[in-house]
Amino acid sequence: MVRYVSSLLVLALPFALFAAEKPIAVVPLDRKDPIVYEKDIEPIFRSKCVVCHSGKEVKGKFDVGSYASVMKGSQNGPVVIAGKSADSPIVLYAGKTKKPFMPPKDEEPLTPQELALIKLWIDQGAKPPSGSGDRPKIVLHLPPANVVPVRAVAMTHDKSTVAASRGNQIHIYDAGSGAFIRTLIDPKLTDAEGKPVKGAHLALVESLAFSPDGRFLASGSFQEAIIWDVQTGTVRHKITGFADRVVALAFSAKGNLLATGGGPPSEDGEVKVYDAATGKLVVELKSPHSDTVYGVCFSPDGKMLASCGADKFVKVWEIPSGKFVKSFEGHTHHVLDVGWKADGKLLASAGADNVIKVWTFDTGEQARTIQGHTKQITRLEFLGSTPQIITCSGDQTIRMWNVDNGGTVRQFNSGSDFLYGVAVSPDGALVAAGGEDGVVRLFNGTNGQLIKQLLPPGVEAPKK
Repeated sequence: MVRYVSSLLVLALPFALFAAEKPIAVVPLDRKDPIVYEKDIEPIFRSKCVVCHSGKEVKGKFDVGSYASVMKGSQNGPVVIAGKSADSPIVLYAGKTKKPFMPPKDEEPLTPQELALIKLWIDQGAKPPSGSGDRPKIVLHLPPANVVPVRAVAMTHDKSTVAASRGNQIHIYDAGSGAFIRTLIDPKLTDAEGKPVKGAHLALVESLAFSPDGRFLASGSFQEAIIWDVQTGTVRHKITGFADRVVALAFSAKGNLLATGGGPPSEDGEVKVYDAATGKLVVELKSPHSDTVYGVCFSPDGKMLASCGADKFVKVWEIPSGKFVKSFEGHTHHVLDVGWKADGKLLASAGADNVIKVWTFDTGEQARTIQGHTKQITRLEFLGSTPQIITCSGDQTIRMWNVDNGGTVRQFNSGSDFLYGVAVSPDGALVAAGGEDGVVRLFNGTNGQLIKQLLPPGVEAPKK
């Protein structure tokens, strides 16, 4: 249930990780009351499965983000067969009695008690959430140290610095030399038992954004966001009070406002705007989307905010009033990111339907649809004041487009795995992208040539 690490990084793992796996012990569960999905089962999925089976990309197309998606199953069919735990693939895989074993052997498996709860829940009919409204408290566990997909990438406007998130870590690099500078550490971070943790967040770092002047970096994780002083590596503001993961971040052009996007799957999404200098809430949009918000972007003048989400909509709001302006409808799947052209006349959005939609702001009409990617488009960003955008996708490619005519400007081939994050300098001269294999690749944006690879600290590039 958790992502396999890339072959490059597997080479560095201890040999002991590859010992033969034993089936999870079958233990009796002395319980007479019914299993409650949101209190007994959902916390297991969030603790052991969410790294790989949630968010923008889900392994095997199995998503544990909601009851409905769990019951929908994977690309191979249902994983839960109500009333028949012995025949349910999720029990066989998680119990390690049938391959592919889940989680992989290098990550923390289900305990016998957790497996017993899932089995009993299925045998009791795999009942849906009770609808009581009581959200269980999630006890976070640290992601395994070798789970290092790059979930987010950010670059300063002056092309001097690149930031990448891996697991619960944030790594800062010199963009010119490719040299590792530092890992951002929250000195007050502790786990559920109160033990110190060396990391930026306790959970996965889902999003990153540099302030326009490059002095500050915002990071988003489960139920929190942090604004960092990049030069000193210290925490400037920690912002809490989110219902779920913060998967989208954006600074306004002046750098005075920070927008966040996220929210629980299959519930109202969250969009909040903060004063970047103080960390104080400016406005929280009321029910902005009916599902998770995956992208936010300020208008060039900072007076409006665009948002997009799993409900297939792009919407625009006045800031700071939070008043709804208009919506854009046309995507057929989750909308994963949105951007605003520098002249304010066009917006571009992209998502899990593999296409880019270009919208005329004044009329709210669709100007064009741009096709080319063959899998979901996870991130989109405009290049400075130009009509060009950069996108990355699960199809392992980065592409540059012209939204005025829909034409392809350039394509970058970025390894052999799913891509989550891309960043580009305003002049388009430098492009950074990262994804499932844990490597950030820097490209010459003018000719598409690979410049260098930024690896996790302590990991050396394989000898040729």
